Amino acid sequence: MDAEIYTMKIILLPFYFLLFTSALFAQSNNTKPTSSIRIEMLFPEGKSKALILSYDDGPEADRKMVKLMNEYGLKGTFHLNSNKLDTKGYLTKNEIKTLFKGHEVSVHTANHPGLTGMSKIDIVYEVVEDRKELERLTGNTIRGMAYPFGSYDNSVVDAISGLGIEYARTVNDSYNFSIPKNFLIWDASIHQFGKAYFKPNNPENDKQELKIFNDLVSNFIKSDTLALLDVWGHSWENEGEGNRWNAIEQFFKQVSNNKEILYTTQIDLVDYIKAYKNLQFSVDKKIVKNASSMDVYLKIDGKAYKIAGGAQLTILI
Repeated sequence: MDAEIYTMKIILLPFYFLLFTSALFAQSNNTKPTSSIRIEMLFPEGKSKALILSYDDGPEADRKMVKLMNEYGLKGTFHLNSNKLDTKGYLTKNEIKTLFKGHEVSVHTANHPGLTGMSKIDIVYEVVEDRKELERLTGNTIRGMAYPFGSYDNSVVDAISGLGIEYARTVNDSYNFSIPKNFLIWDASIHQFGKAYFKPNNPENDKQELKIFNDLVSNFIKSDTLALLDVWGHSWENEGEGNRWNAIEQFFKQVSNNKEILYTTQIDLVDYIKAYKNLQFSVDKKIVKNASSMDVYLKIDGKAYKIAGGAQLTILI
């Protein structure tokens, strides 16, 4: 029995020696377990912050909104009701293509009904007819949407999911900078100025809501982690009594001309996130292939990398 144990020890000695030398080699080469390698998305151009400005309905006031965005180098996503165009208070069909050049035009349904409770065929009609007409007017594919009145439920989401719509924005505010997990239930960060001015003749509420909005914008600018600020509203809210165009311009000035911020449309960001999610990694996370046509940026163990469209990169960790 003792002889058998002795023989086994002799047999195992080379194995223990191999484990010992492998550990020394790994330590000397600063290798680390694959499980500890952290992969994080960066926005296009390697930026850590992104800003989306999202406005609904297509009123005449969009002309002033677009002009201000262009002056400050910002991009907007504009959700339009095609059957309301060419009517009193709304944009004309002839100006859509030129007015929104450099911005995104998106579905808001043809007639702006609340979709919850409607039959599936009526939901499909409202979305498809709007998409079809907006594509005719812009000459571009239309792949995004905002729910009229924020009205949706599971049956509405199911109805639009096969209509070429790749995201749909709600009117719910998340009050954070996270990227939605479900693009068809996209809660923005906050309404422009929060819920200030929702209650007439209530200056105390306005003051509190403006503070919430301003604090969120300030925190976004100071953020040192990946952050998406998505502000939504209606340009017509800035018109008439209590004119708020000066406040909008101050907000635009505050967030503009910042090298850390990506100014993007909603659909462009959706396309980018999908490209990132489709990156192909080797088991040890050291080989990355980008099967998309766009450049993708990411952090691996805290170091930033650019993976060009169609390229493969070997990471030395």
